[in-house]
Formats: sequence, C-alpha cells, structure tokens
Amino acid sequence: MKINDIYNLAIEKGAAADFRGKEGVAKFLETKKQEYEKLSNEEKQSFDLEALKNPFLDSRVHNIAEDKEIKKVLVGIDIDTSELLLSKQMAGIDLVIAHHPVGKALASLGDVMKAQADAYHYYGVPINVAEQLNHPRISEVARGVSASNRQKAIDAAQILSINFMNIHTPADNLAARFLKELMEKEKPEKLADIMNLLKKIPEYQEAINLGVGPKIVSGKPENRCGRIALTEIGGGAQGSPKILEKMSQAGIGTLLAMHASEDFKKEAEAAYVNLIIVGHISSDSLGMNLFLDELEKQGIEIVTCSGLTRFSRISK
Repeated sequence: MKINDIYNLAIEKGAAADFRGKEGVAKFLETKKQEYEKLSNEEKQSFDLEALKNPFLDSRVHNIAEDKEIKKVLVGIDIDTSELLLSKQMAGIDLVIAHHPVGKALASLGDVMKAQADAYHYYGVPINVAEQLNHPRISEVARGVSASNRQKAIDAAQILSINFMNIHTPADNLAARFLKELMEKEKPEKLADIMNLLKKIPEYQEAINLGVGPKIVSGKPENRCGRIALTEIGGGAQGSPKILEKMSQAGIGTLLAMHASEDFKKEAEAAYVNLIIVGHISSDSLGMNLFLDELEKQGIEIVTCSGLTRFSRISK
C-alpha cells in the first residue's frame, strides 16, 4: 500500500461506520459538489477541492516526501516535532500517522461537526432542532482552533522529509460503531453493567491501569440505562451542552462520551440523562486500533507512540 491507498482506506472505513450511512455520506459530498458548481471562477480558486471527495476534512495527507510502498508506520495520538524526530531515529519508518488533526485538517474541524446534527437526529432529536443547536457550537470550535499554530508539525515533516498524515473522524467513527454494536448486543440494564462491559475492552482496561478509566459522572451505578446513545464518541469535538435536554425529550436515558466539559455534565444532570465518560485517549486508541488492524492485514508493521496503546484484534 502507498500513502494515498491508506488515506482512501481510512475514508472508506470511516464512511462505512458513519451514523449517516454510506448514502448519507454520499449525499453530503453531493451537496459540496453543488456548492462548488455555484461559485464564481474567482471563488473556486480558494475552494478546498479536498471537500469534493473527502467527507472527513479533519483527516488528510499532509506531506509526501517519498511516494513509496509503506512497510512500517509510526502512529500516535498527537504527533509533533518531537515524534517526527523520533521517527528519524528509528529504522525503516516509511510513514508517520497522527490521530488528532493538524494544519488544514484542524482548521476544518467545524466542517466535520456538521455530521453531529445527523447523529442527534438518528437518536430522535428533530433535525431542525439539532442543526440550530449545532451551529453556535461549530462556530465556537472554529474560533478556538483558529488561534493555534496549526502548521508546526507539518513544517517539521517537510524539513525532515517525512511522510505524514492524520486520521481523525474515520477512526472515531469506528470506535463509536464498535461501542454501539456492543451495547446493542449485550443490552446492559444498569450503568454498572455498562461499566463492566467497558472494563473488558483492552483499551479501557489499560486506561484503568493508568488511572484514567471510564467514569459515571451523571447518575449512579444502579440507575437503569434506558436507551443508550453514542453521539459524543465521534463528530470532531464535543457537541453543545444544550442538546442534552432535547436528547432526554427524545427518550435517551444514557449517553456515552469521550469527555465532557463541566457545562455538559451539569446539563446532563439537569436533563436526568445518565452520562458515562468512557475516556478520550483510550477511545482514540480503540478507533485507531480498529483501523490499524486493516493495515496489519496488509503486512504493514505498526509502531506506536504518543499515548496510543496498540491492541490487535486479528486472529493469529
């Protein structure tokens, strides 16, 4: 596999696991195409053409120093200059893969968050309500990332002649789908049952060992789950806290999230929604591992760093 083969595989797997379904993702891309065609020639010059083929603009190839067959990759949750220098000290690293976005991928985080409205709608929130609540949060996140030095790692990769990419929402989608299917299969009755299920997943067990395991932050272990939603595992960034009241009205009893702000926790309590924080980096590792299994099947050697705990699910 070459770099763009890995990129295309990530987009394919992310779309297959998306709450919108393949048809919903295709419709999203078609809308982008229609928007592009309506632009003037001058406006088209500044349009991000990546948006016509990639529904997850927070995942991109940032630098191709040498387009070759990839045999060994260094993968981490956050990749910065230090990890890139580390890759130079290791033998045979052909490509460095980050999970969290940098550069233009980070700048595009708000675009990816548009999918959150569809995820809320999937769980019963009227689409008009979901979109209206989503817009201010997207704007907030977009303003937040605009202040960061997004090009730092990419500049370093170019200077060091390192192949560099990141995979964000496709991996998060894989984690969300994995947890959704687990909950649907096991049908936990109480929050304690969910916690027991999470403890059996190696990424979360490792997080427990490190002192950052899953936690119930709204509700009690003996509380019954009701309907379980997983809208806060993917979607680019945490959604609006105001969505909790609407999800409660839509019949959601328990929400699983990677992380939650204090406002998000308070809104969950006020809406009587049980909230379990499954863990941020551990969930990132879960999603990345599900994708890395696909690379391992192709004979690519995986080396991890920067908080990613590797657990393969390939039968030996």
